[in-house]
Amino acid sequence: MPPTHPTKRPTDAAHLDDHPELPTELLNLPWIDVHNHAHTLSWDDRERYALSGCESMVMVASGYHWTPYKPVRAEDIRYLWDDAINRRAAIERNHFFEANLGLGIHTGVRIENPDEALEAMADYCALEEVVAIGETGVTPTQHVSSWDVDEQRAIVQAQMELAADHDLPVLLHTPNTSSDSGRSYRSEIGTPGYEKNPGLGQEPVIDAENPALEAAKIDVEAARDAGLDEERVVASHADGNNTEYLMAETDCYLSYTIGHSWLIGVTAADVADAIDEYGPERIMVDTDCANVLRTDPFALKRAILELYRYGIDEAAIRQVVLENPRDVFDIGQ
Repeated sequence: MPPTHPTKRPTDAAHLDDHPELPTELLNLPWIDVHNHAHTLSWDDRERYALSGCESMVMVASGYHWTPYKPVRAEDIRYLWDDAINRRAAIERNHFFEANLGLGIHTGVRIENPDEALEAMADYCALEEVVAIGETGVTPTQHVSSWDVDEQRAIVQAQMELAADHDLPVLLHTPNTSSDSGRSYRSEIGTPGYEKNPGLGQEPVIDAENPALEAAKIDVEAARDAGLDEERVVASHADGNNTEYLMAETDCYLSYTIGHSWLIGVTAADVADAIDEYGPERIMVDTDCANVLRTDPFALKRAILELYRYGIDEAAIRQVVLENPRDVFDIGQ
């Protein structure tokens, strides 16, 4: 006789023959976020990192967005570094995850007297809590005031030379090409969720068919000239525009930013595609959560589950979200 059901009529459950073994260990898998600005977030947002299993993170104090002055001066950059250093230990005590720092000179806006910041950076590199230089890297377009590409490259290469001297990885800001939504917001309003004055963007300083990709290529050339091993370079904001070049022509690591997919269009599906094509050995994931953006502290935890749903096995997921960051940045347990 067929089995009886206590339900009044058969339900979906009666038609299921297989019961897959689900990897419940992924629920407790610790993970590392190699690029965020969590020190600029709320206490509640940082607690969301802790609640969702964050073991360690790299809080990037390099960012022109939260300096009130434009152009930015070297003293403003040092203020950002000092503020992050000042708050780091309290963040660890409050939330229990390991809070490390990335310090650098971002080229998204022209910086006056940048050599002063470079001269001071060597002493900062010696701090135990500083585990990376960055984010930095040549950018095609600046905010408020343009910065000549050769001058940018010199600043980026100088930081890479410091990284080589101090055996630190460099976290690159590789320009993302963003997704095409098919419709633009009013120019005077800008993009909701991104608190940046859109009218202050400057004309591109890189004259190329693909400025975003050209910027990444300039960064790689700078690393080579600086004597920095490419395995010590992590290209954050990896996307479909730069993945093939970085994977085929360099030894850099790629980190896919999935904390604001609504803005740049990169999702866990893109990470899964990259793992399928190139393997997990040089891939990471980051959130880039910051107070100027509508971002999601749960994004990396969600990505762990999404990667499995997309067919990535548990070992590869663990390598991407935990083991690669531990190896490259020497952080975590």
